[in-house]
Amino acid sequence: MAVLYYKPARTYLHTRHTVEARAAEVRTLRRQHEHLQRLVAASTSDAELAREARRLGLVKPGERLFIVKGINRWLKLHASVDGGE
Repeated sequence: MAVLYYKPARTYLHTRHTVEARAAEVRTLRRQHEHLQRLVAASTSDAELAREARRLGLVKPGERLFIVKGINRWLKLHASVDGGE
């Protein structure tokens, strides 16, 4: 008899865990949204809003996002080359 209840019980527990995880994610996103709304309300200029948006990794419509990696390594390499001259 227990075998008949195993799969439904397992599915229920898995679904309950998924719902709890999503609810926690929603709470986190709501807190972040409220924080961002306070920042927008407190901002004094469009430039300040643009800086905050850039910090968050947002781009303007029509812009292309480029991710550049290895900058620190490049700086170290060029600092040693330039420093030796």
